[in-house]
Amino acid sequence: MRIAVSGSIANDHLMTFPGRFADQLVGDQLHTVYLSFLVDTLEVRRGGVGANICFGMGQLGANPILVGSAGADFDEYRAWLDRHGVDTGSVRISEILHTARFVCTTDADHNQIGSFYTGAMSEARLIELKTVADRVGGLDLVHIGADDPEAMLRHTEECRTRSIPFAADYSQQLARMEGEEIRTLTEGAAYLFNNEYEKALIETKTGWSAQEVLERVDVWVTTLGARGVRIERLGEPTIEVRCPEENVKADPTGAGDGFRAGFLAGLAWGASLERSAQVGCMVATLVIETVGTQEYTLARGPFIERFAKAYGQEAADEVRPHLL
Repeated sequence: MRIAVSGSIANDHLMTFPGRFADQLVGDQLHTVYLSFLVDTLEVRRGGVGANICFGMGQLGANPILVGSAGADFDEYRAWLDRHGVDTGSVRISEILHTARFVCTTDADHNQIGSFYTGAMSEARLIELKTVADRVGGLDLVHIGADDPEAMLRHTEECRTRSIPFAADYSQQLARMEGEEIRTLTEGAAYLFNNEYEKALIETKTGWSAQEVLERVDVWVTTLGARGVRIERLGEPTIEVRCPEENVKADPTGAGDGFRAGFLAGLAWGASLERSAQVGCMVATLVIETVGTQEYTLARGPFIERFAKAYGQEAADEVRPHLL
């Protein structure tokens, strides 16, 4: 099963300031702020929802096709993804813009000052899925994740026109979207991904009830944080999958991307919805146990052992052949 994942590609620059931002602010001078913070640490991490999801799928041997836009500074990132089983042949390289970047400083009170540079991500709207499909011999599913909003709309409409099944997953872009855009991105989706808060927001902004959403998508996947995931289909019993026990809670950033990576890999294997969700929850747990969205290691032996502990030996035996 050939799955293309469209979504953002970004670099995160994360810094730590040992003091408090509040101590540097002068109440009657807030109209003319000019501040510089001497930071103690700098971590540069690979990120972006499209790249994060593809990294996890690649680790699971699902051969994902990354669809997105980056800058001329993408070479090192590309090499990293290539080494981890990601097809980066459809990444558009901008001639004038840098790869999207998030720059954030966190103080001692965990307050943050951050800036997001869209950069080359804005050119994702220029990517045609037909070109991607022709290059790889066809597409069985396109996951449309958070990206340039125009790109998300274009990819959705092209999937409809070319009868390519698609997954709607607007995540971070949901806050800026109006009801009509959300309805356009949702109608006819093979899969709809969201968390509990986003689910409520979708219903509020579209004016659709939960029943009306289910009438418009085939499979509705809602992540529930530490409680796992719920999968709904019209006229079918609800599937609920719990999360494996965590060894440590290091950093929750990227856990949702990890779940999607595992779930989509399960679909690529031909696994059931329940089994795919279990794989997704296992990968999400690995992400939570690691600082950074692409820093976890998927060791086959320990993965199967923990999978069996969480979901039973029969489930582990079904997954095992895909990990060897």
